[in-house]
Amino acid sequence: MAAVESDRDPPSALCSEFLNFSAKDTASRWLVASNLEQEVYRHLAMYVPRILCVGPNGGVSSREEQREEQREELACQLLLSAPLEWLLLGEEPAAGLAQLQENNQPSPLCGHVFKVGEPTYSCRECAADPTCVLCMQCFLSSIHKDHRYRMTTSGGGGFCDCGDAEAWKKGPYCQKHIPTDSNRDSEEDPVAQLPADLVARGYSIFSIILKYAVDLLTWEQEDQLPAGLEPPERGDMYYCMLFNDEVHTYEQVIYTLQKAVNCSQKEAVSFATTVDRDGRKSVRYGDFQFCEQAKSVIVRNTSRQSKPLRVHVMHSSVVAHQCFALKALSWLGQIIQYSDGLRRILCQVGLQGKGENSSLVDRLMLNDSKMWKGARNIYHQLLMNSLLMDLKYKKIFAIQFAKNYRRLQTDFMEDDHERVVSVTSLSVQLFTVPTMSYERLQSDYVKDDHDCEFSITDLSVQIFTVPSLARMLMVEENLMTTIIRTFVDHLRHRDLQGRFQFDRYTAQQAFKFGRVQSLIGDLKYVLISCPTEWSDELRLKFLEGLDAFLELLKCMQGMDPVVRQVGQHIEMEPEWEAAFTLQMKLTHIISMIQEWCSTDERVLIEAYRKCLTALSHCHSGLSDGEQPITLSLSGHSVDTFRYQVSQDKVSIHLPVCRLLAGLHVLLSRTEVASHYPKQLPLSELSPPLLIELPLRCLVLCAQVHAGMWRRNGFSLINQIYYYHNVKCRVEMFDKDIIMLQAGASMMDPNHFLMIVMSRFELFHIFSCADVRKRYREANKDLVQQNNTLIEEMLHLIIMVVGERYIAGVGQVEPFDEIRREIIHQLSVRPMAHSELVKALPENGNKETGLERVIDNVASFKKPGVTGRGLYELRPEWNKHFNLYFHHYSRADQSKAEEAQRKLRRQNGEDTALPPPLPPPLCPLFASLVNLLQSDVLLAVEGAVLQWAVEPSGGGWTESMLQRVLHLVGMALLEEQQQLENSSGDDDNVTFNYTCKITRPGEAPSTSGSVLALLESLQNAPHLEVHKDMITWILKMVANIKTMRERTSSTCTIGISPGQGSEETVRDKDKAERKRKAEMARLRREKIMAQMSEMQKHFINENKELFQQSLEELEASTSAAAEDSPPISETTCFSQVCVGPRRVGGAQRHQLVTCILCQEEQELRGHGRAMVLAAFVQRSTVLSKNRHRNLPDPEHHDPLFMHPDLSQGIHTTSCGHIMHATCWQRYFEAVQFKEQRRQQRLRGHTSYDVENGEFLCPLCECLSNTVIPLLPHARSPDCSVTHPSLEVWLKTTSQQIAALHSAYSKQSDEEAKPEVPEGFRVDFTPQNAFSSSISAMITTFSMSTYKVGLKLNPNEQDHRVQVLSWSTCAYTIQSIEHLLMDEEKPLFGSLPCRQDDCLSSLTRFGSTCWTAAPLKTVHTHFIRLFTALVPDIRVENIPCILDIDMFHLLVYSVLSYSSVHCLDQSGRSVVDSAHLHILHLVTVAHLVQILLTSTTDEVCMDQESGGSEEEELTCQMYNSLRKHLDSVLPEVSSGWQLWRCVKVGVLPFLRSAALFFHYLNSTAPPDDLLVAGPGQWEALCSYLSLPSNLLRLHHSHHTLLEPLIHRWCSHPGVRQTLQVGGVVVRFPRESNRLIDLPEDYSTLINQASSFTCPRSGGDKSRAPTLCLICGSMLCSQSYCCQTEVDGEDVGACTAHAFTCGAGLGLFLRVRESQVLFVAGKTKGCFYPPPYLDDYGETDQGLKRGNPLHLCSERYRKIERLWRQHAIAEVIGHAQEANQTLVAIDWQHL
Repeated sequence: MAAVESDRDPPSALCSEFLNFSAKDTASRWLVASNLEQEVYRHLAMYVPRILCVGPNGGVSSREEQREEQREELACQLLLSAPLEWLLLGEEPAAGLAQLQENNQPSPLCGHVFKVGEPTYSCRECAADPTCVLCMQCFLSSIHKDHRYRMTTSGGGGFCDCGDAEAWKKGPYCQKHIPTDSNRDSEEDPVAQLPADLVARGYSIFSIILKYAVDLLTWEQEDQLPAGLEPPERGDMYYCMLFNDEVHTYEQVIYTLQKAVNCSQKEAVSFATTVDRDGRKSVRYGDFQFCEQAKSVIVRNTSRQSKPLRVHVMHSSVVAHQCFALKALSWLGQIIQYSDGLRRILCQVGLQGKGENSSLVDRLMLNDSKMWKGARNIYHQLLMNSLLMDLKYKKIFAIQFAKNYRRLQTDFMEDDHERVVSVTSLSVQLFTVPTMSYERLQSDYVKDDHDCEFSITDLSVQIFTVPSLARMLMVEENLMTTIIRTFVDHLRHRDLQGRFQFDRYTAQQAFKFGRVQSLIGDLKYVLISCPTEWSDELRLKFLEGLDAFLELLKCMQGMDPVVRQVGQHIEMEPEWEAAFTLQMKLTHIISMIQEWCSTDERVLIEAYRKCLTALSHCHSGLSDGEQPITLSLSGHSVDTFRYQVSQDKVSIHLPVCRLLAGLHVLLSRTEVASHYPKQLPLSELSPPLLIELPLRCLVLCAQVHAGMWRRNGFSLINQIYYYHNVKCRVEMFDKDIIMLQAGASMMDPNHFLMIVMSRFELFHIFSCADVRKRYREANKDLVQQNNTLIEEMLHLIIMVVGERYIAGVGQVEPFDEIRREIIHQLSVRPMAHSELVKALPENGNKETGLERVIDNVASFKKPGVTGRGLYELRPEWNKHFNLYFHHYSRADQSKAEEAQRKLRRQNGEDTALPPPLPPPLCPLFASLVNLLQSDVLLAVEGAVLQWAVEPSGGGWTESMLQRVLHLVGMALLEEQQQLENSSGDDDNVTFNYTCKITRPGEAPSTSGSVLALLESLQNAPHLEVHKDMITWILKMVANIKTMRERTSSTCTIGISPGQGSEETVRDKDKAERKRKAEMARLRREKIMAQMSEMQKHFINENKELFQQSLEELEASTSAAAEDSPPISETTCFSQVCVGPRRVGGAQRHQLVTCILCQEEQELRGHGRAMVLAAFVQRSTVLSKNRHRNLPDPEHHDPLFMHPDLSQGIHTTSCGHIMHATCWQRYFEAVQFKEQRRQQRLRGHTSYDVENGEFLCPLCECLSNTVIPLLPHARSPDCSVTHPSLEVWLKTTSQQIAALHSAYSKQSDEEAKPEVPEGFRVDFTPQNAFSSSISAMITTFSMSTYKVGLKLNPNEQDHRVQVLSWSTCAYTIQSIEHLLMDEEKPLFGSLPCRQDDCLSSLTRFGSTCWTAAPLKTVHTHFIRLFTALVPDIRVENIPCILDIDMFHLLVYSVLSYSSVHCLDQSGRSVVDSAHLHILHLVTVAHLVQILLTSTTDEVCMDQESGGSEEEELTCQMYNSLRKHLDSVLPEVSSGWQLWRCVKVGVLPFLRSAALFFHYLNSTAPPDDLLVAGPGQWEALCSYLSLPSNLLRLHHSHHTLLEPLIHRWCSHPGVRQTLQVGGVVVRFPRESNRLIDLPEDYSTLINQASSFTCPRSGGDKSRAPTLCLICGSMLCSQSYCCQTEVDGEDVGACTAHAFTCGAGLGLFLRVRESQVLFVAGKTKGCFYPPPYLDDYGETDQGLKRGNPLHLCSERYRKIERLWRQHAIAEVIGHAQEANQTLVAIDWQHL
């Protein structure tokens, strides 16, 4: 500390200076100074180092640190900001600022800057593009909240676009920001509104402060200060400053710091989090040597794998000034909020400069990559508040930004920050303004290693997304070209042809590449909105940009070429990901460029020319023109050259071709082709060259399908997958098909087909003379390959002719295209909305156009409590189904075919799937139809049909035939349409397919015509499947003939007889087929009926068996034992479960079966032990006080449960029974397996064997112990008299006294108390159980002990029994609560697993005392009894308000047996004691209820004469008041008191009924088996209580009054009632999970304002809401880790231990996920209760649809929690999904 003092004044001196300092005087002194800058600098030089950064006082506590921070803040405010404010305003700052604000006209721009995680809303109908967002306040008061909107969470840094008219198509203003009339004409300068002297002072102050801040933030010397700031007396203390980068991990930094500055792990973690948050942190303070040493250790330790961490040793005064510079920037940001005039002044100060890049803002921008995160954040915030909020200066700034763009981006690529903190991230603010030196910025960003969101380049989104700015920058700064060139410059790796060549995709590469892609994002912002009006400059600059873009595409054309591997498998998988990443990123840009071109005819024509030139340039590089060959077939011949995909190089990347295809379609769509045919270079096109490359690509896909490229490994398969994938196909596969269509429409169809066959390497098959005999290949594989290739080729032809749903190819709208996609997706199966969205391509605005179409073609089915909503195709759209839809994958196609055929069968139609009617083609593509009637295609069809007629060997396949039939069908539909459209003129029907298919084959192979072949195939037995299709074709042919005949001879319309007979034959044939089908159906139905009959029979037989065993298990029929006397008073409620009149269960043998060895066994006390698998857990589900600290396990006394039930032990069971020996063998096997597994791999399993956990062998339910099954209680012995309460109390007191004297070591002289007759203190009862059962009793007791107290097992501990009783009582209470809340009857509604669990628990409780020393159990009973009958000899008994009565009842009843067994007189009976205990406890509970009752509700005066109940209640209440000297308020209404009592005591009575029912196996009365009226009386009589409970008190008045007096005089009672301690009211309300808001964005908003409680005001990255108590936690971060049982755990796990006894239910707000955790190693994610309008959850908030609470799903989660089933859900989830096991749940 001494060293530190020298560097600053002793605190007292500084304080006195504080008091004497006057900001006003300083300001007035400055005002008259000749050189203001000098004065201000002198002041700063003097005070800044003394106030800020005065060294860390070693190991300060966080509270002192906060106090230190507050002191600094105060000092800065007083000594530094205040004089500046006085100077600026010339008056008291508070008044002056208020005045400024009053005169200021509010801006219509909102400009709210988003915090990390704050909700943002974008309207999908009105936003100009997806970057236009609103903050929550503006959204809720705007018109967009009723539109379709998208909700996301902000990454931080953007701002609200409310009030920006360019951002919204309509509704740009919310209610709050509607511009007033006065500022409509806001062209005037806001500075003019301010007083002139204020303006002058503003200029000088702002320029001094801004220059000071910029100088210091860009300062690079570590121990010198800028001139004028040298401190008066210079100390020599230094800081060792550590800077953030995105390369090193948290762990590396923490480890290094521990070594370098020998701090604790905790301190290192806190250092690391601060460095990550602020970008830098001082890790050591002292003299130069001391800091230098730490620096060298850090550098040495981190330089091994990568570049070392950046560490500087800086002089303390430099650090102080840098800190103040940031404060000064924040101060500027706050001041300008008060006045637009001041904002304008600051903008002018920031942007004025003489030369190139000399202004202050330029200096900041260009030094962006050298600054640290905290500094970047603060100055970006200032830029947003000033320059981007002032429309005039936004333009000027945008131009500067665009000028520097290239350099900034280069810096960013080299830098290592994230983009969010880079200035380049401002581009979205600028470029999406369709009206902004960009290159330099971006290149800075690419070098930098911070994330984009902290880079100045991130501002591009603020600039480029404003359409007017973007256009202006494009024209003036040539922005589009700049961006593309910067981009191309950074991809330096080329091959010899100048194409991109990417290295292995390493992490470093991916990182760099990721940076480069931010450029594409900027380009997208610039192009996002199409211009409506073109100026000549815009045309010029856009085409210039297009040139640059074509250069980029030329580098991509043909990249990553592949050659087929023959012989051996490829050794190293080639790099393919980078190229596809690039392609995906560019997809939207390519589409946008086409859209821009489509809006202006001149641009389109010019672009088409340029693209064609680029393509011919690419073609000139093709080296395969050497070997020309001539192909001839069916009388046609064509010249081409030799090229084989299977031998030569081929590439999937052909962006230039595909762009041309896109532009070609636009020519057709915009009809430019027909308007300006002269200007188009269509004559230059060589169709064979156009189709060459796309055709190779499609052949490659076909060959890969045919398995010819297997040896090329996965990289090729992945490439083919992405080529067809929805993300890429629009600009890849689809455009290749279009290119083939364009080529085919300009060529002779026969020539086209021959080239296709040649490229598919199938020409030799179809050109040989006897093609119809089908060549015989010896090689089986080759045959199969060729078959697949023929199928693929036919499929391609189908696509080229049939795919017309692209505006420009067919006469359709984009709407039809989307509709067709959806119809075909839904033909596969019903789909959820999100699946459909994924299956459709998105445009640049992330829209798919789905919503416009979907309701037209599909109906929506809502989901239930699980699952999601599904869309089903409406039946009328089925006729549009096309089996060969070009976007089907193989799997989808077969699924769709199956589904469609099934549907047709159900509707009783034939199963043909003919091609649907195609839309007409556009003129430019009209000649495509001629493919269908070309000779070559007919020859192919004839050949395939011929092979089908004579199926010999494997020469053909059915799918080949199916495709040919489809082609024939398509041709017939075309002909039919042409005939329908031609009005009676036969001459203009050019399409005469029917004539051609009736001609027989040519000379050498004189086989039948296509038609003849079809007719012969119609009844071929091996083609049953295709029969319907062939029939459909023949019918079509007949129809067309009739149409032709009609047109040719309009006079003779009669059908010729021959044809008629043909029809009749066909009809007969059909009828015959129908009859056969009908017979087959009937036969099937008969067989099915027989089977189901047999099944039912079998079930019924076994049902009896099944029920029989159940009945044996439930020995609960109400047959009384034989020797019981007849019950005299036959009341309607003859069932009684407690007391001497109780009805015992019949003495039946209970048989159970072991699930492991399947042996049956009877339950007997001395038999082999049988056990039930169970799970014991601590629980707080019933807790009324979660803040109570967990008891210290060593000294906690669990004998009296507090009524707030703050923590209990709950037992559940899956109900499966085993022999104890079988279970032990099973568990040992599990243990052994676990030991072996741990040696092999170090993962977790879903259960923790060390804690005794295992999965039930039958149902895999998580269990951690077993409950022994014990026989039923014996029937009551009715021969003994029933003593009255008085007698029993007296006897019991005597017995207790005897035990006292026996156990206390008193000398024999003292008078022995009188011992009741037959009571033998030294009697040892014999054990009623075999050793195996006793062992199991101990096992279960130890489990509850271990779980309940979290201690290691200790059989000697006196608390073991208490915990076993406790779990019995708590489990009964929680089940009673559940039944009450779900309004189910008390008995008969429990599932048998819970029923078995309760009965075995209760019987276990009644016998577990036998395993303990009698003395222990006696002591327990004496203390419990004393709580009811106070006795001075026993201390530490809690007061009556601090005891849960049901627990007291259970403990007393279960421990009484140990006292009763000593009574050998044979005169007493346990049952009467049970009844008396119940009566006493009930009275005590009544007293409890009356003491805590609150009757401040409105007194509803019943008629004055109250019932007996009310009078007795009042009597009892008044006597309590007397005992307590009127602490209780006076209550006049007896009716209210009685209601209070009745409601309050009900849960106790219900629990007691359950308890005695299971203890004594008494069948419940019928009234309790149903929910409804009559419960109260039935309950009271079942427990043999009077239905007016107060009679208990009244009839034993004299006996009970003294007891009640003693209860009330316990000091605790008065204290609790007067001081108002935690009073638990009865009945205890059931706990519910917290109420969640209906709209999810409310939650996101709450979470975004939640800051991490540990790291001073920092936003939490993963805010997580506890659903049990509503606390918000900072999860998944180092800052909030705490220690639990010596291990660091995250906030959620730690909270779960205090709030839910280790069990937690959380909602992760940013992920919209429910998280369940149990203990430290178990957890799982659960679907959240929030659904969108389509009935789907959105985990991870990826889709952004508005989410609303689904209360059924939330209730389901709540029910799981109340049933204590969370641990079980986690167990099942982890078993089902092994990846969940590997997650470190404890860190969440």
